[in-house]
Amino acid sequence: MSRIQNILDKAEREGSLLRMRSIAEPVAAPRHVPAEMPPVILEPEPLSGTGLTPGRVVRDTRLDPLLVTAGSPDAPASEQYRALRMRLNHSDHGSPANVILVTSPGRREGKTLTAANLALTMAQDFQRRVCVVDADLRHSRLHKMFGLSDGPGLAEILTGRASLADALTLLEDQQVTVLHAGRPAGHPAELLGGLTMRNTIDALRSQFDRVIIDAPAVLPLADLGILAPLADRVVLVVRAGQTTKPAIADAVASIGRERLLGIVLNDANG
Repeated sequence: MSRIQNILDKAEREGSLLRMRSIAEPVAAPRHVPAEMPPVILEPEPLSGTGLTPGRVVRDTRLDPLLVTAGSPDAPASEQYRALRMRLNHSDHGSPANVILVTSPGRREGKTLTAANLALTMAQDFQRRVCVVDADLRHSRLHKMFGLSDGPGLAEILTGRASLADALTLLEDQQVTVLHAGRPAGHPAELLGGLTMRNTIDALRSQFDRVIIDAPAVLPLADLGILAPLADRVVLVVRAGQTTKPAIADAVASIGRERLLGIVLNDANG
């Protein structure tokens, strides 16, 4: 039996492996939001229970159909994301995981989709204050999934061109706050490794019940080693039939077993 199979088997025994069936087939968008309708931008108001006033509050955003937890809450895939949230909650063991980093060994394995659906599920099921952060400054996708236009984001905060409050967008319908990546900036690793990034995560930690970070893939970049210490725990997303065993093993080694909260296996058949 291979080393990686041992890792997956142990994760499954411990309840930290969640098998996610494919949700690649698009689902219908909510009927009350016509496809051609642009987001409605509202007057910003302070976030309930926080000291932050987001730069934008939007309603009726055109969500990606793969955000099933918003568009089809009764779908089997939505149930799977709720199961993931429950496992995360029960994994605290007296050490709260308030800041959760989501990554994958490589690209196109479902980490952004998992981070977005997980954030929506946490906000819907428990009415918690949830913020999802796109820290993938090289290949950002989160703003597109949430139907958001360009504007100040994490890159602008890290380069001193925007404040944290100005870069936050509250999705009023979903009660999720989004900090998207912003406009591409040079030297992402240096920006993510600076004191401003640490201060930003600390500020979000103090204002939200859960902070979900959509991080870059583990390989071949050094970004994860910079970001992982800022999070309480890490969720690794892998794709059945695509992610190689050596890539998973290397990712687990890079994250560290003590920091790894669980493994999400996408497109699993069983």
